[in-house]
Amino acid sequence: MLAATMELLNIITWKSLLYTGLLASILPSGCQQHKEEAHEAEKSKLIVTRPLKKDTAVTRDYVCQIRSRSNIEVRALERGYLQSTFVKEGQLVKAGDPMFKIQPLVYQDELKRAEAESQVVKVEYENTKRLVDSKVVSETELAISKAKLDKTLAEVNLAQTHLGFTDIKAPFPGLLDRLHVRQGSLVDEGDLLTTLSDNSEMWVYFNVPEAEYLDYASQEQPDERKAVSLVMANGETFKEKGRVNVIEAEFNNATGTIPFRADFPNPEGLLRHGGTGNIQMQKLVKGAVLIPQKATFEVLDHHYVFIVGKDGVLTQQRIHISEEIEDLFIVSKGLTENDQIVIEGLRQAKSGEKAEYEFEEPEEAFKHLKLRAE
Repeated sequence: MLAATMELLNIITWKSLLYTGLLASILPSGCQQHKEEAHEAEKSKLIVTRPLKKDTAVTRDYVCQIRSRSNIEVRALERGYLQSTFVKEGQLVKAGDPMFKIQPLVYQDELKRAEAESQVVKVEYENTKRLVDSKVVSETELAISKAKLDKTLAEVNLAQTHLGFTDIKAPFPGLLDRLHVRQGSLVDEGDLLTTLSDNSEMWVYFNVPEAEYLDYASQEQPDERKAVSLVMANGETFKEKGRVNVIEAEFNNATGTIPFRADFPNPEGLLRHGGTGNIQMQKLVKGAVLIPQKATFEVLDHHYVFIVGKDGVLTQQRIHISEEIEDLFIVSKGLTENDQIVIEGLRQAKSGEKAEYEFEEPEEAFKHLKLRAE
């Protein structure tokens, strides 16, 4: 009897312990689930703000071509053997520095012959003048003699010019390109010797669409709006600022664009003729309606936002975007600065439902965005 009683007590004790363990394992799980649900509810709360309206500078990018202020071909002006080369490829030269010398012997002889003939005619002219003074010959003879003298003097000047062409000097300071001939080569008149670039200032050309040109030209542009930046081929921004100085006269009907020219100082000679890059030019959008990009979503290539009505009900609203800035859109249609839009919790937002939300003033909501406005 006693043994049976003890066995019954053990069974009851074991079941109690089992029940207690199960209860202990269930209770923490239930608490954890309750915490997760509370966290999810807190997480699903929407954050709402209004668009920000202000004048905004928008940066436009244009593919560009970099040109030297002066880039010329240096060519032989006379035929002959290249006697001397005084420069090297890639050399910086000053204005007037000697570059090439073509063998001058033939041209020196032609000059001497012209000078000798001129001297003979000069003597004849002086004799004729004395005879005219003595009234031995007529004034007509003197005029003919004077014409012959002028002709020979012109031939002397021409021979001197041809001789001068054998000495080729730098017409302006600049940077030499490759040398196309070597010392001792026979060159003909017009043969290319090298090219010379004045890189102290670079002219950068870029094409602007007609609509953007009209926006630019129809407004008076202050000096700061004429300033542009150059992003070089390596992605780095050139440290010197450029300035739009020239707009060409005609549109390219094939592309619908017109060329602009911006001038950049190049004191260190980093930019070279023939380079490429991108021009960044700012455009001022007055009274732009700005919203964060994260407040939008796309449906069939159209942009939408959720608007909170006065009754707190969410409405899906299509918007039209005119410009894109880093982290921001400029809205041209579909929103006003008085509308309330959802910027956090878009996944939980459903059109037609009443929303639980917190409102943030635009200045606070936009504070952590990279806002490029002025």
